[in-house]
Amino acid sequence: MSIDDIIAHGVAKAVKELYGIDADPASITPQTTKKEFEGNLTVMVFPWVKAARKAPEAVGKEIGDWLTENEPAVASYNVIKGFLNITIEPAFWSTVLEHISQQKDYGITPETPESPLVMVEYSSPNTNKPLHLGHVRNILLGNSLCRILAACGNKVVRTNIVNDRGIHICKSMLAWKKWGNGATPESTGKKGDHLIGDFYVLFDKHFKEEVKELEAQGMTKEEAEAASPLLQEARAMLRAWEAGDKEVRDLWATMNSWVYDGFDQTYNRMGVGFDKIYYESDTYLEGKAKVLEGLEKGLMYKKEDGSVWADLTEQGLDHKLLLRSDGTSVYMTQDIGTAKLRYQDYPIDKMIYVVGNEQNYHFQVLSLLLDRLGFKWGKDLVHFSYGMVELPEGKMKSREGTVVDADDLMDEMVNTAKAVSSELGKLDGCDEAEIAEITETVGLGALKYFLLKVDPRKNMTFNPKESIDFNGNTGPFIQYTYARIRSVLRKAQEAGMKIGGFTGVKPGEREITLIQRLADFPAVVQEAGKTYSPALIANYAYDLVKEYNQFYHDCSILKEENEAVRSMRLTLSAVTADTVRTAMSLLGIKVPERM
Repeated sequence: MSIDDIIAHGVAKAVKELYGIDADPASITPQTTKKEFEGNLTVMVFPWVKAARKAPEAVGKEIGDWLTENEPAVASYNVIKGFLNITIEPAFWSTVLEHISQQKDYGITPETPESPLVMVEYSSPNTNKPLHLGHVRNILLGNSLCRILAACGNKVVRTNIVNDRGIHICKSMLAWKKWGNGATPESTGKKGDHLIGDFYVLFDKHFKEEVKELEAQGMTKEEAEAASPLLQEARAMLRAWEAGDKEVRDLWATMNSWVYDGFDQTYNRMGVGFDKIYYESDTYLEGKAKVLEGLEKGLMYKKEDGSVWADLTEQGLDHKLLLRSDGTSVYMTQDIGTAKLRYQDYPIDKMIYVVGNEQNYHFQVLSLLLDRLGFKWGKDLVHFSYGMVELPEGKMKSREGTVVDADDLMDEMVNTAKAVSSELGKLDGCDEAEIAEITETVGLGALKYFLLKVDPRKNMTFNPKESIDFNGNTGPFIQYTYARIRSVLRKAQEAGMKIGGFTGVKPGEREITLIQRLADFPAVVQEAGKTYSPALIANYAYDLVKEYNQFYHDCSILKEENEAVRSMRLTLSAVTADTVRTAMSLLGIKVPERM
């Protein structure tokens, strides 16, 4: 039982004996006492004031007196208005540390047969360009969220929906046919997704030239764009694709296969993956069938032009188009089709979509439509809505080729990590293989941590140089502290020093602060899962290593002469390292043993 649970149960017993109140210990949540007050844990007494018919200060004093007399873990207390600040018996913290050190996978709740199944959709790329910085934030958030939800005891299915059809795909295909000269990833030495992205940019370049020429002939910009022969060819290609034209379909399959191979290389380097991938080319017809089924049941309605709509005015929204007058699907229809296939494949209890905040309205509508069509999780689907990410130079545009590709970004991060680490002397004595491994770990760790430490709902600016800093709230700072702890533990092992067996040792103030921070970890994991916030884990890891560095500065470890005290400090170091490693793994970040 954790110290929080012990205090919660103690307070529950106290209010039962003092006031006859049946308080559920689970409803009593001790918080870490604020630094300006004396104590370790704080409990609010306001819930029992009315029944006790006493002032908050009096209730706090009576509960505090009861705890000091009946609960061995409580050394003393003080009351500030309605807040009971409890000081834990110093020797008891040794028991807490020992309890933590004996737990395998500390902070992680194992999955059970009764665990709910949560499906998380993330990445959702288009097959006309490589993954870019915007995708990176999405992918890292989705990957971390899956890890956190699994750590909270859920069964998790990681899924991806690939946007592999549409006019944007045809633009790349047409550009390749016109100007590609049979280029392949092998003949050009380019990753497939980068190669196809180049043709998407090339189409836009020629399209703008055409529009400019037509405008010079007296057309407005809108008229020129509509009249562009290039765009008309792309639309014709899309119609041919939808009609099942073999030549167009074969080219489409070949070019998409190049892109998927490129995506896989990027995903593997980022350390992410999926249990199931869905494709819009499969789901859009499924969605159309589901909408027509809803039309037959009177859940939708048809206009005179043949288009199909949903009336959402009773829910405070508007009328939503689901099928165009020519029978073609819109994005909403495709999402309904994807939901249908997923529901057939898995017994989903909760569905989470990791998609940017510009799609908030879309998912509000999707939730209502899925519920109307009979998907039991539709009403409670979660749109994990996150803010946009930009570079210091500003926004990126795919068509103009100003996007920062994920691969280029990762290369830059690793190169920057190598330069900074070398300058600081952190790679001294390492061979080339070690340098490559460390700089890859540090570079990608810096990227992931910087993007995940921010509240996901906020827009953010990613600054590569700032993220590599070995001081402050960064991935490298946490990784370096972990490597420092592992170095201490290796030296202790080489000297034959004992870890464990320190029962009864009274930790000092600095040690108690660190133990209490470690004791918070399981609750932080649960809260991160409940609120869908990897940032809670990231900032916990930073706070933990800050506390460890203070402890390391103030308390002798290897040179401590008292064997029991030294053993406790080594155990404290080992548990901190394990907890840092677990926390960082929930963010998808590796930690180096040496640095």
